[in-house]
Amino acid sequence: MKLFTFFMFFVFGFCKAQKPILPDFYADPSIHYWDNTYWIYPSTDEKDSKDWSEMKRWHTFSSKDLINWKNEGEIFNLDKISWAKNSAFAPDAIKWKGKYYFFFPAEFQIGVAVSKNPNGPFKDSLGKPIIGKEAVEGVLSFDPHIFIDDDKTPYLFYGGGNGVAVAKLKNNLTEINGKIQKLDLKNYHEGIWVHKKDNLYYFTYPTMIKRNGEDKQILVYSTASTILGPYTYKGSFFDNDSRNSHHSIIKIKEKWYLFYHIQGPSPYERRVCVDYLEYDNNGNIKEVIMTKSGIKAIK
Repeated sequence: MKLFTFFMFFVFGFCKAQKPILPDFYADPSIHYWDNTYWIYPSTDEKDSKDWSEMKRWHTFSSKDLINWKNEGEIFNLDKISWAKNSAFAPDAIKWKGKYYFFFPAEFQIGVAVSKNPNGPFKDSLGKPIIGKEAVEGVLSFDPHIFIDDDKTPYLFYGGGNGVAVAKLKNNLTEINGKIQKLDLKNYHEGIWVHKKDNLYYFTYPTMIKRNGEDKQILVYSTASTILGPYTYKGSFFDNDSRNSHHSIIKIKEKWYLFYHIQGPSPYERRVCVDYLEYDNNGNIKEVIMTKSGIKAIK
């Protein structure tokens, strides 16, 4: 009986034993801390969806302790723009000069919406994409990630289809400053999250693998001493046993956290979870093991 129980647990996916922190169904969590509050900006999976192209809206969630999350409601949807109608994939957001900027993908283009409040409502700032379809050859325009460097220079990373690019932004965050640059990251597939630790830039992103004949994604990372590289590939650090993987990383009170999603009833109905992320003495990211308990509340 014990062997059978273990077999069934493995077949149906150990990820289902995880403890989601948000209700069904959300994915691609972008974690931030503003105004004495933690915020998650996820994508929205529709119940019984059969394709990611059906995604059309975004919510945001707030928390004071990382455990109890309040749904702040819908902050933006594709009905609010004229230039795209589907594929509302992973977003990102940033607080900048007293305003909140929401970077969102739609139909493989990237837009930027602005609000005076972290929970919106957000308004499309340009009436058109800030980055159009395949603005750089070999790079699909989705999965945006906004990163402000130590010198206050804003960078917009994005990518898909095994290509990744970066655009330096002007201080208004709604205009590109110079030429978009394609980056060389080993085993890159889509999505990216950049963070900095001990003067080293960590570029974390999903890559595709095959497992028992099925497509899966695992998280890998590369490091660089400068924001634009060159990069040193370091290998994998997380496996959510799912068709799709997307994440964000944040440091809170000397601890690091990995926010991620797992596959729910289907690859198109996902759930957001969180676990601790740690480094060894050489600055390498240790393997993150999913836990049923997740993390402890922040006090």
